[in-house]
Amino acid sequence: MATTGNPSTVTASINYYIPPDNGVRAYFKAQVDPVTGKREQNFSVAPHDMVIENVRGKEDEYTLDKVGFQFYRAPAKHTSFVDEEEIKREYYPETIELYKKLTGASRVVIFDHTIRRHRPGESGDSPDRRQPVAQAHVDQTAKAATARVHRHLPAEDVPELLKKRFQIINLWRPINVPAFEWPLALCDYRSVVPEKDALPVSLVYPDREGETYGVVHNPDHKWKYLRGMTPEEIVLIKCSDSIQDGSVAVFTPHTGFIDPSTPPDAPPTVNLSRSELSFSTTESDSIEFGDWCFRVGSNLYYYTTLAACKPAMNI
Repeated sequence: MATTGNPSTVTASINYYIPPDNGVRAYFKAQVDPVTGKREQNFSVAPHDMVIENVRGKEDEYTLDKVGFQFYRAPAKHTSFVDEEEIKREYYPETIELYKKLTGASRVVIFDHTIRRHRPGESGDSPDRRQPVAQAHVDQTAKAATARVHRHLPAEDVPELLKKRFQIINLWRPINVPAFEWPLALCDYRSVVPEKDALPVSLVYPDREGETYGVVHNPDHKWKYLRGMTPEEIVLIKCSDSIQDGSVAVFTPHTGFIDPSTPPDAPPTVNLSRSELSFSTTESDSIEFGDWCFRVGSNLYYYTTLAACKPAMNI
């Protein structure tokens, strides 16, 4: 239930995936319908009230390979996030250095970015009016992660790279103000039954298809969040891992949600998001690449992917 101060838990609605009832493959289109302003899809979602634990003060208990996500303190130098060319010129290099410091990566390549904004009262999701994702999901399936390697790496490099451990890991950061409104909920991988809880959904582009996981309801899911994350804090979110022998967390279901303890004067959410794919050759040598997605407004968050991440640290 909602409480004042800094609650240890909240009960909030999580939208879970419901597959098509006719047995056909689930899909949704990346482009929106010009008339409705919505994306075509053949599945539905249903809300379920879930307890979400605030892990403030216990951040070090959660690591990428243990639960699928990990918190760090990592202040950013670039903070304006207004001009796209300035972002590329100033923030890209800063972020690349951050990746290298966190992971020991030797190479980072950035290949795309888009803008998203939370607009209260609007339900559309057109390319120039992106909204936060309010559904439990995983950004990439194992199949889609492998396809990323083939799509973005030279063909002659792919066979050797696929012999390495590779991961897709997002990074989420508040930029302007603490993230009270529309925070991010993360599901502890240890509470997930992958073969039952995560079902593939085709993401249909005009020229290709990607694949995500829709997450179905499981009352045993353990949801976590870091209430009021500050611009100096980040969380790494594992979306895919080529190690799938049960020894490590493979992915993290996640979603934006309405926190009932949000202060009434909290400003609308705006997010900068980014994802990258990385290859681990040794602990200190990896290749990374990914795409950017940012949401512009009063609160700004940030995603990126990393590999070979080390235990939580202040940097």
